[in-house]
Amino acid sequence: MLFLNAIFLLWLHLAHAASIISRSNSYPLNARSNTLGPKTNLIISNKVISPDGFTRSATLAGGTFPGPIIAATKGEKFAINVVNRLTDDEMLKSTSVHWHGISQNGTNYADGVSFVTQCPIAQNHSFLHSFEARNQAGTFWYHSHYATQQCDGLRGALIIYDPEDPLSYLYDVDDETTVITLADWYHVVAPVLSHIIGVNGNSTIINGLGRYQGGPKSDLAVVSVEYGKRYRLRLVGMSCDPNFIFSIDNHNLTIIEADGELTEPLLVDSLQILAGQRYSAVLNANQPVNNYWLRALPNTPGSNFNGGLNSAILRYKGAPVAEPTTNQTKSILPLVETNLHALVNPGAPGIPEYGKADINLKMVVNNTGGIYSINGVTYKPPTVPVLLQILSGAQHATELLPNGSVYVLEANKVVELTLVTSNVGGPHPIHIHGHNFDVVQSAGNTTFNYVNPVRRDVVSAGFQNQQMVIRWVTDNSGPWFLHCHIDWHLDAGFAVVMAESPSETQKHLGVIPNAWDDLCPIFDSLTPAQIGAENSYAEAQNITTLLFPNT
Repeated sequence: MLFLNAIFLLWLHLAHAASIISRSNSYPLNARSNTLGPKTNLIISNKVISPDGFTRSATLAGGTFPGPIIAATKGEKFAINVVNRLTDDEMLKSTSVHWHGISQNGTNYADGVSFVTQCPIAQNHSFLHSFEARNQAGTFWYHSHYATQQCDGLRGALIIYDPEDPLSYLYDVDDETTVITLADWYHVVAPVLSHIIGVNGNSTIINGLGRYQGGPKSDLAVVSVEYGKRYRLRLVGMSCDPNFIFSIDNHNLTIIEADGELTEPLLVDSLQILAGQRYSAVLNANQPVNNYWLRALPNTPGSNFNGGLNSAILRYKGAPVAEPTTNQTKSILPLVETNLHALVNPGAPGIPEYGKADINLKMVVNNTGGIYSINGVTYKPPTVPVLLQILSGAQHATELLPNGSVYVLEANKVVELTLVTSNVGGPHPIHIHGHNFDVVQSAGNTTFNYVNPVRRDVVSAGFQNQQMVIRWVTDNSGPWFLHCHIDWHLDAGFAVVMAESPSETQKHLGVIPNAWDDLCPIFDSLTPAQIGAENSYAEAQNITTLLFPNT
């Protein structure tokens, strides 16, 4: 009997292995990635990779770029143990990981933001992020939130599937094979680049593969589809800087989600995806069996599709293994944000009139010599995380550091934020932690919509002197970061902290893990050599003279 049990278990193991192999052969889309569950170790380490044919050391989650997909079902609890095994002296050797779009209601300490909600995790240490996503489902992602470390590769998709998705009738396939990650990639390490004013990526990486100008004809990602099926493509804009214009030759797309919030279905033929934004777009594989270019054009100067740049391949089952010969046609149905409407409980909170919220804020963004400021103040990370300051007794904006960058908000109030960028540049993707928000005025638009605006967590601030207006409710006590999601801009001061009801934060968070308390003493004891990237300024000086002051 024991022998038979052993044979049965072996058969089960082999059958499972065979199913994994057959699945990866059928869908080469994420062959270089893997999927983790909501309870997992996430190992952060250095590895030499060449996603676009150029070889360099990178900072990775799970040993891949992008990192493994973290997949959960709506209602499941997360317990992700971030383990720091970084060793490369050229890059930062501490880390923190943020779960982008997860509201962390009651678990602000698990938000993963260096110097706002925690100290970074030092080399050879770990921190267990335990949190619930409550009623959230949709397309999210995770990335480093320590300086510009994300740009060295620490980024991956996080998907929460809803078995009762009200829009499931619109698609047939929604799994790890339909997640499409769009990233920029750099051939120089981020600590060096962060000293340089005005940085552009070397390539666009789609699902871990791409090409760079003048580089080899390296592999491109393949999205495999079968004629007659409908696919929920989960598009994740995980760039450090550029936005992408996404399109697939000869195919329209139906948008059904923006940033973890379902939308009324909207037909488009192209869409702009800013850093940090996500969309679900249904692709109907109804065109002749063939190979089609999948395009993600960055707003980097001089970008094109020559030789497979900024591209991947949509391949129908039965099509030859070859690069597409399709041509891009002029977009006639581009996504316009004001055409997106929240599907579930639409409508902005509060009195439906501009300036009639409980708390009305205006922020003006400036840039001088590459340094950003909001209402005249440049954000510089404090040495003591804002959450630790609050738990230690600081309650008022005048007591909280960094001085002038912390806005204290009362509990359970409707906030209306108007943000204006007064300098050239943009569009800046504005993200707030701990909340989604209703976009009552999209940048560049003269009208307001309080009835059924799009609800999301990253929004364009538009171009010079345009204004963007968003609303949310302060129902989540704790310090929440609001910042530009272009990493170089955040690093140059484009951020503030929204401290919601500090007097209630301790009660709202309950018991905080002892391991959280240990993070700061460990990090504060590190030497410059243990922190890493000691020679980054000297290396930047070898590249250009256009540098920020070395502070």
